[in-house]
Order: sequence, then C-alpha cells, then structure tokens
Amino acid sequence: MIGKAFKVSIFGESHGTCVGALIEGCPPGLRVDEELLCAELRRRRPGSALTSPRREEDEPVIMSGVFRGRSTGAPILIIIYNRDRDSSFYEAIKDTPRPSHADYVARVKYWGMNDYRGGGIFSGRLTAALVAAGAVAKELLGKHGVRVYSYVVKVGDVEASVKPRDSPEFREAIDASPVKCPDPRASELMEGLVRRVSEEGDSVGGVVETVVFNAPVGLGSPPADTLDGDIAKAVFAVPGVKGVEFGAGFRMAGMRGSEANDPLVIHDGEVVTETNNSGGINGGLSNGAPIVFRVAFRPTPTIRKPQRTVNLATMQPAVIEGWGRHDPCIAIRAAPAVEAVTALVLADHLLRWYSWEGMRSRILG
Repeated sequence: MIGKAFKVSIFGESHGTCVGALIEGCPPGLRVDEELLCAELRRRRPGSALTSPRREEDEPVIMSGVFRGRSTGAPILIIIYNRDRDSSFYEAIKDTPRPSHADYVARVKYWGMNDYRGGGIFSGRLTAALVAAGAVAKELLGKHGVRVYSYVVKVGDVEASVKPRDSPEFREAIDASPVKCPDPRASELMEGLVRRVSEEGDSVGGVVETVVFNAPVGLGSPPADTLDGDIAKAVFAVPGVKGVEFGAGFRMAGMRGSEANDPLVIHDGEVVTETNNSGGINGGLSNGAPIVFRVAFRPTPTIRKPQRTVNLATMQPAVIEGWGRHDPCIAIRAAPAVEAVTALVLADHLLRWYSWEGMRSRILG
C-alpha cells in the first residue's frame, strides 16, 4: 500500500486475469472516468520497436467509487484485464531462474507457490495499475496547481540536456519522443542505441528524472514519513529501480557546504532558494522550490544472450536464453510509472495537510 490518507493498493499478476488498483481516501467530486485513465495509460503502453511486443489494450474498468464521472468519496476500484498473454516462455524456464530477476527469490519466499508466468507480481505489467491510480492523483494535484513531469535523461552512455519547464509544450516534447526524452538530439541517439542493443539480444539501463512544480512549502511528516523518503519508497514499487537521488544527489559527497547550500532570498515578496541543490526538499519537507530527483533503472534482466543459471529440479548447472517478450530498456516505459507514484505520494501528503474539507472549494469551485 502507498499512502496513509490517499491510500493505494495494487493487485494482480502479469499473466493472471487482470491487474488493478484500489484507491481509498479520494475526496468526493473529483473528475474520474475511463478517458482520464486511458490518457495516462496510453503514455505507458508499448507501441514501437523499442518496447515489448506484448500488446495490451489497457482498457480500464471502474468498478466502484465513481458516479456520473465524479468520485463519490467511497473506495475507487479500477481493473485492467490482461488480454495478450503468452506463457510458453515462462513454462519452459520455470525451473531455470533468470539471472538477476526475481524468479529464484520468489520461489523460495513463496514456497514455490508463486505465479511465475511473466514474472507474476514482480512484472512491469503491474505498473499499469500504478499509472491508472496516478491519473486520479494527478487530477487531484491539478486542483492545487501541482504538476509532475517524468522523462528519460540517460540511456546507456547517451545523456540528455534538459531544462524542465511547467508547460503543455514540455509535456508534448516528452510524449513525442519514442524514448520519453524531451531533448531531440539525445532522443535520436538513445533510440539508435536501444535498437542496436535489441538487435544484439541485449538490454541497456537508463535514468528517469522527475520534476514537480508548485508543491507548497511544508509537505511531509517527519521524522518517519519524510517527503523524499516516501517518494523513494514508492518509486521502488516500479520494477528495475536500483537507485534514487534528489537534487545534486551523490555529487554532494564531493562538495563543500559553501557550494551545496541553497541561499534564501526574497523574490516578489516570498522567500525562495537561489539554487536547488537540495532538490526542493529540506528536512523531509518540501521547501517551495521544484522537487527534482532521478531514478536509475537496471538493464532488463531477460535477454536473448546465453546466461548461466541452475536447474532447480536437477540442481545442475544450466544455460538460459530469453525468447519471450521483453523491453530492451526498462526506463522508457517506466517514466510514466515514476510520474504516477510521485503523484500518489504528493496527493497523500496534500490530503494530510489540507483534509477533505480543506479541498472542497478547490474541487467543487
């Protein structure tokens, strides 16, 4: 579960009947309909040679908590059926766990009773549920002028130069890129790299950057529920994440305080930071500056190159080659999922700050 006031639980398996999300604590009166959810799910859905050949339509079904296109205040249940399932690869390798995947640890953890098809609960398929729930959270954030953008800034050794801005044009630039990178030059190079890696039967890692505009000062509940801590925990619900850094991040380890500190200044009668090395968060609380963080994604563990493993049925060495349907670069389709979980955390902390009644005038006008 993500959140305490705006609570989201996801369920389902990659090759099961469906995946879905249960949202509890959503205030009444918020616009929630299938088109709102579909618009976000289209951004995550595969649709090019750079992504998995699995073709799910991702048509969400709202089962409860919505009446005449508006949230009622009751729990919202969203289901997305799995239509395009092919379990043949996973049946063939069920006793030979893929290196660096969750196959082996899941088998031990769940006594061999886990659904191993498509990775089961460890599959990126479940990010569809996160994105659907995130669409509701983003609608709530929009009532407060808070907007979230996630985009790819690095694939392999190709790095983008991005100056994020809060505008429809920036959103369009992200979505127009087949690799979710708003830097056209880098986008083209990334696309070429992913194609080459895929043709070689390999995979490549990447970095997703997220920026949040207009978050009010004071979101977060230290010491346990710090805003950056909650964001980081939620981000790790997205498969393939191996690292998170805020602001200057790990570069701060090589800086002095005089370089890393963000001076406070007055601008238009308000206190603001002159720089943003802290990534918009101090002491676990938002400070009014844009929240900026980056997420490192590992290369997809399933590749077509031969890899050494073991046969758990015979306890003998084995070799495995991936011939199923997989993304050559997880980061590309993970960007909308990172955006979604960030929105979920922010919506939760906004509700803790304002409560339902405090949001009434913003939602209903």
